[in-house]
Amino acid sequence: QLLSPGSTAWVMISTVLVLGMIPGLAFFEAGLLRQSATADLLMQIFAGFSINCFLWFGIGFTLVYGDTVGGAIGNPGSFPLYIGVADPSKCFHDQSVDGLTFATFEMMFAAITPLLLTGAYAERLSFKRFLVINTAWEILVYYPMAHWVWGYDGWLYSLGALDFAGGIVIHATAGASAIVFSKFLGPRKGTPSESSLPLAAIGAGLLWMGWFGFNAGSAMSAGAWSGAVVANTQIAAAASAIMWMLLASRRHRVNLTHILNGAIAGLAGVTPAAGYISVQASCILGIVLGVASYAGPALINHKLGIDDALEVSSVHGIPGVVGALAIGFAATRMVDPTLTNQGVIYSSSMYLLAVQALALVVAVVLASVVSVLLCVVTRNMTEENLTNTH
Repeated sequence: QLLSPGSTAWVMISTVLVLGMIPGLAFFEAGLLRQSATADLLMQIFAGFSINCFLWFGIGFTLVYGDTVGGAIGNPGSFPLYIGVADPSKCFHDQSVDGLTFATFEMMFAAITPLLLTGAYAERLSFKRFLVINTAWEILVYYPMAHWVWGYDGWLYSLGALDFAGGIVIHATAGASAIVFSKFLGPRKGTPSESSLPLAAIGAGLLWMGWFGFNAGSAMSAGAWSGAVVANTQIAAAASAIMWMLLASRRHRVNLTHILNGAIAGLAGVTPAAGYISVQASCILGIVLGVASYAGPALINHKLGIDDALEVSSVHGIPGVVGALAIGFAATRMVDPTLTNQGVIYSSSMYLLAVQALALVVAVVLASVVSVLLCVVTRNMTEENLTNTH
C-alpha cells in the first residue's frame, strides 16, 4: 500500500497528543495525592517514561511486531534497535504510514501503560522498587499481551480478538495488576488527601485531549473512520461523566473528582471499541461505563479491603473489560468494513463475544500472575511511605 502524506501527518500529530498524556497523567495523579508524595510520583512517571521508551526502541517493537514465534512473541531478531523499520518495503499491517512513524506512535502506548499503575501503589514504593516493577511488568506483561492481540499472527489476533486501541492490552491488564499490588502492599499510612484539585483538572484535561490521538491515531489514517473514532471517544466520555454526576448526586454532593473520574472511565472504556461501533452504541456504552465504574470502588476497594489509591481498577480496569465485551455485541462492518466477525446484534453469532471474553481472561490472568510474582520477588526492597521534601 502506498504511503499517504495525510495519514502520516495525522499519526505524527497523534503521537504528540499521546505524549502529552504523560504530563497529563502526572498532574492528574499528583493533584489527587498528598503534597508530600507529589515529587516522588512525578519522578516515577518521567523516569518510567524514559525507560519504557528506550526499552521499546531496543527490544519492545521487535517482540511485539516482529515475525511471530509460534504466536507467542515476536522474533527478537526481526527489528532490534529499529533495524529495518525504516525500510520502505515494510508496511506494518498494510498501513499507509511509514515504519518509523508507526513504531514511534506505538512507543507511546508501551511507555504509558505501566505508568497507570503508579496511581494504584502511590506512596508505597521506593524508587528502586518502582524501577524494577515498571521494567519487569513492561517486558513480562505488555510485550506478550500486545503481540498476542496486535502482533502479526499473535494467537489471539489469529482467533479474531479485537482491541482497537488498548482496552484489553492496556486497561484490563493495568486494572488487574492494580488490585494485586494494592492488596500486597497494604494501605497507605495516615489520612489520604488531595493536594490540588486545579492541578488534577489540568491533568485530566490533557488526558482527555490526548485520548483523541490515542484512539483516532490508531486508525492509522486520516478520513471518515478516524472521524468516527473521534466522535465515539467524545460521546462515551461525556456520557460516562454525566452518569457519575447523576449517581453521585443521589448520595452526596457532586464534586470535581466525580466528573474527572467519570470522563476518564468513559475514555478508557471506549478505547477498545471506538473503531468498531456506531456513535449510538458509543452513547449507550458510555452510560454503562459510568454506572459500572462508579460502582467499582464499593465492589473492589471496600469488599476486598484494598487501598487502590486512585482507583485504577475501577477507572481503567472495569471500563477496559466492559468496552472489550461491548465489541462482542455491537461491532459492525458499517463502521469498519474490514471486520471478519461482527457482534451479536449484527450477526446473531456468539463467536466474537466468546473470543473477546477469552482475551480478557488471558489478560487478567497474565497481569495478575506476573504482579504477584513481582510483589514476592521485590518484597525485600525498601518500602516506605514517601515524603520527599525536595
